[in-house]
Amino acid sequence: MNDSLTHVLINYGPFILLFAVGWFFGSRHERQHLARLRVAEQALGDITLSSERFYRPNLAIGSEGELVLGSVVIAQDYFKMIIARVSSIFGKNLITYETLLDRARREAIVRMRTEAKAKGYNHIYGLRLEVTNVNQLGSMVEAIAYGTAVISTDRH
Repeated sequence: MNDSLTHVLINYGPFILLFAVGWFFGSRHERQHLARLRVAEQALGDITLSSERFYRPNLAIGSEGELVLGSVVIAQDYFKMIIARVSSIFGKNLITYETLLDRARREAIVRMRTEAKAKGYNHIYGLRLEVTNVNQLGSMVEAIAYGTAVISTDRH
């Protein structure tokens, strides 16, 4: 009996250890990324966003619109994707994918706002988001956020 336990640990132990280490570092990186996003979103909170289709802010004299965009490619760690594939067999919510998409969208918006702020704009209207898979496995997505940046006299 002891020999079979030893045999199992020798055969599967490295895989289990690698899985646990990968899960730990992947989760840690994801938490750090979400914390950085919260800080950046607060720092860029003075830039008003509007996704309304026909909204026109009150423009400052001489202000002209300019396209600003932010794009990012984000990958989920392989170990979480294994769990997501197993969960999909049972029809469960795939929180791993939801988190991946949330991080990608938020990062793209932060990058777009950063570009607008660097150019002196305080308002982005006509905001649009696009997200697409980069690989067949669905573990990498590209998110693009874009809109028209202007200097507005509106205060929200």
